[in-house]
Amino acid sequence: MRLQSAIVSVGLVTAFAVSVAENVADRYDPTWASLDTRPLPNWFDESKLGIFIHWGVYSEIGYNSEWVWWYWKGWREPIVMRYFAENFPPDMTYADFAATFRAAFFDPVEWADLIAKSGAKYVVLTAKHHEGYTLWPSNHSFNWNSMDVGPHRDLVGDLAAAIRSRTDLHFGLYHSLFEWFHPLYLQDKAAGWATQDFVRSKTLPELYEIVNSYKPEVIWSDGDWEAPFTYWNSTEFLAWLYNDSPVKNTVLVNDRWGNGMACNHGGYYTCQDKYNPGVLQPKKWENCMTLDDQSWGYRRNIREIDVLPMADLIGMLAATVSCGGNFLLNIGPSGDGTIPAIFQERLRQLGQWMDINGEAIYKTVPWSRQNDTVNSDVWYTSKQTPSGVDVYALVLKWDTNATTIILGAPKVSANTQITLLGSATAVKYRTITNGIEVVLPPLQSLPPPLAWGYVFKLTQLRNRPHAKRILPLPERFRKKSRIQHY
Repeated sequence: MRLQSAIVSVGLVTAFAVSVAENVADRYDPTWASLDTRPLPNWFDESKLGIFIHWGVYSEIGYNSEWVWWYWKGWREPIVMRYFAENFPPDMTYADFAATFRAAFFDPVEWADLIAKSGAKYVVLTAKHHEGYTLWPSNHSFNWNSMDVGPHRDLVGDLAAAIRSRTDLHFGLYHSLFEWFHPLYLQDKAAGWATQDFVRSKTLPELYEIVNSYKPEVIWSDGDWEAPFTYWNSTEFLAWLYNDSPVKNTVLVNDRWGNGMACNHGGYYTCQDKYNPGVLQPKKWENCMTLDDQSWGYRRNIREIDVLPMADLIGMLAATVSCGGNFLLNIGPSGDGTIPAIFQERLRQLGQWMDINGEAIYKTVPWSRQNDTVNSDVWYTSKQTPSGVDVYALVLKWDTNATTIILGAPKVSANTQITLLGSATAVKYRTITNGIEVVLPPLQSLPPPLAWGYVFKLTQLRNRPHAKRILPLPERFRKKSRIQHY
C-alpha cells in the first residue's frame, strides 16, 4: 500500500471523502481513475459497526475453518487429511457434505433480531465463498446452490427479507470471485489469464444476478488475489454498478477486485483481514474481525479461549472508529443454522454497551487526536453540534484501585463540562501540568457494561483546529495486501 504523508485540516478531522452520491447524472468510466472518485454514501461512515456472517458447506463440516476443503484436497494438510480419514468413509467427497447442510434450524427472523440487538447498522452475508456453493438459487451454479442441494431454500433471500422487514440495517453480500476447484477457473489460470471462460460464464453473471435479485448495499468482494483486475473485468462491472444498477446511489464496494488492488483501489479499503492500522488514514477503511480468532467459519471444537473477550472487542472498536474506520465483526453459524451461544452472548453484550455508549460511535468523525498523549488506553472521537464540537474519550481500562484518571489531549475552557455516558452523576475534574485529572465514580455504581470500557463526553474544549499529518502506515501493513487465512 502506498500511503504518502498528507496534510489535513483538523477541528473535526475529515480524513476521507464521504458523501451522498447526490448527482445521479454523474457517470463513471470503467477505469480506476474515474471509479475511485465516486463518493461513498453517507450511511456507511455513519454506521461504524457491522456484522459479518460466514456460512456455507464448510459450516456443516465444522472443522478447521472455512478453508477446510482447500486444506483437505488442495494443500493436503496432514492433520486435516487424518481427520477426514479417521471420521468419514474413504469415498466421502466435499460435495457429499452439501446434502447434509440442511439449515434445519435457520430462522432468519431470529438472526435479524439478534443482529439488530448487537447495535450493528449493517450486515454482510457470504453469498458464495471460495468453495463455489451459492446460498441463493443461482442460475449459474447448477446443482451447487442452496435450492438444488441441501436446505432447498433461498437463504440469501430469506435473510434479506427478514433484515429489511424487521430492522433498519443495511444488507450486504460477500462474493468470492474465484473458486478453488472450478475447472474453468483452473483452465484460465493454466492459460496465464489469457482466457476468461470462468469470468464470463460464472463470476460476472453471478455478480449481476445478486445485484438485480437482492439489491445489496455492500458488495464485499474477495478471492481476487491470484489474477489481475483485467481478468476479472472488475472496472467494467463497477462502472455498471455505479451508473446503471438498481442500487447505484446507495451501494458501496471494498477493494478486493484483483491482484494488487487491495489498499489501492475501490470504494473503501480492507487491505487485509483484521486490518487495524492504529493511526488516522486518508481513505475510508474497514476492520473485519472475527469473534473466533482461529476461523471465520463455524468450528465444532471451538474453545472459550479462542473467542474474543468483550474488553478486547470494545478496545478494537474504539481504536478502529477513532482512526476513521468501520468495524465488521464476524460470526460463524453452524450447518443447522444456529448461532453458537457464545456468539449470541457477545452480540447481546455488544448491544448493551452500544445502548449506553453509541453516541460516541455512530455518526462521529476523528478528532484532532486519536490516541491520548499520556494514556494509551484512551481513544477519541468527535461530533459537530450546534454549540460546537463534542469530544468523546473512550477509556479501555478501569483500574479498580484508581479514583482518578489523567487525560493529556483535551484543553478545557471555563465552560467545559465533562459527563460519563451511562451515569447521572456529575463528573469533577481539575487541570494539571500535563492535562486534566478526572474523578472516577465508583465502578459498582455504574451499569455493568462500562466495565468493558467507558466514555467521557467533553464539551466546549479550547483545542484549536490545526494542520495534522496523517501518520505513516505501520510496517506490518505495508506489504502488498494478500488475504491472511485463519
